[in-house]
Amino acid sequence: QVQLVESGGGLVQAGGSLRLSCAASGRTFSSYAMGWFRQAPGKEREFVAAIRWSSGNTYYADSMKGRFTISGDNAKNTVYLQMNSLKPEDTAVYYCAATSAYFPASFYYSSNYYDYWGQGTQVTVSS
Repeated sequence: QVQLVESGGGLVQAGGSLRLSCAASGRTFSSYAMGWFRQAPGKEREFVAAIRWSSGNTYYADSMKGRFTISGDNAKNTVYLQMNSLKPEDTAVYYCAATSAYFPASFYYSSNYYDYWGQGTQVTVSS
């Protein structure tokens, strides 16, 4: 059983920053990529960012480019999301995900291709 555990969420004022962390635990597994998604109340889960370990390439949703940075440690199956210049519309539950299969990079934008998910961490940005 693989578990992903997120941490680092909280309440922050608009313009502020937060750093989310996600660590995998449980049986040993190798992930090809890890990512972050978010879900706001009444909205569908949306892609935030992903990192492919083999190349180190990173991928972002357009609205997060320049504000969010994904990074991590493949050997530790740990991924981070640095969020700067936060806006009230960034308020959501943020989920960490991992995939143990190789896919073309475009697939990482879809939640359908991730095998493992964390329980989520709440991020609230006040105006």
